[in-house]
Amino acid sequence: MTSTDEMDNSAAPLMEHLTELRSRLIKSVLAFIVGMVICFTVWNPVFNFLTQPLCDALATRGQECDLQFIALEEGFFVAISISLLGGLVIGFPIISYQLWRFVAPGLYKNEKGAFLPFLVASPFMFFSGAAFAYYVITPLAFGFFLGFQQENVISSDAGATTAAAGIIFQGSAKAYLSLTIKFIVAFGLCFQLPVLLTLMGKAGLVSARGLRGTRKYAMVGILIVAALATPPDVISQVILFVVVYGLYEVSIQLVARVERKREAKLRAEGLWDDDIHGDGPDGNDEPDL
Repeated sequence: MTSTDEMDNSAAPLMEHLTELRSRLIKSVLAFIVGMVICFTVWNPVFNFLTQPLCDALATRGQECDLQFIALEEGFFVAISISLLGGLVIGFPIISYQLWRFVAPGLYKNEKGAFLPFLVASPFMFFSGAAFAYYVITPLAFGFFLGFQQENVISSDAGATTAAAGIIFQGSAKAYLSLTIKFIVAFGLCFQLPVLLTLMGKAGLVSARGLRGTRKYAMVGILIVAALATPPDVISQVILFVVVYGLYEVSIQLVARVERKREAKLRAEGLWDDDIHGDGPDGNDEPDL
């Protein structure tokens, strides 16, 4: 066989993979567009749902729940923002399925069994984080922000009359939606921590012992994330810190479980060596990964 024939044979599978990738991408984009169109037709109910935490916070203060369009085109871009978010949410199952169908043929049976649970767990954890942000964090955050309002007060002291300017919330619909989406996406990503660390543990990139040894650095990092992702009130920051650090501890247990399964399998095959691998996930020696 000549070198030209070898190049032709190697090019054929590459073209097949590119054709397959093109087909999967087209289906994913179509799913996203269909979801976006569906959400555009019902953007008002979705917007009403997203504004419910703000309306509840205003209602406790006896205020009307009104948001404004500062610019003429702002209403259209609010609808587009909701459509983009909704299109991604609706299209995600199809997009992840297309990703799986493209990757699965190149995986061994045991690799498929390892990868598929993470593909299912990832959207579940994201939606859990988004729900936590919507039902727990945003009411606290909006209550904190609205606490800076001030009534128009006229006071008299020793015959002198002093008037204090009133500070009333008159929010922009676009700014409110942007803030709410940031909360939802940020917490959804934070809740991916167990999925990410467990997947890295399965690949041998991190170990349970290593994660235990970096607890203090993880705590500092989580505190920084809590300070950036929440409003500057202590309650929200403490809640986020406790939840994310709890997920970090859960990740350690999941990685240790993966390591125990790996050790049991290698011992059954006679391939485990304590001098090379150490004492396992619960031992004192750092395994050589």
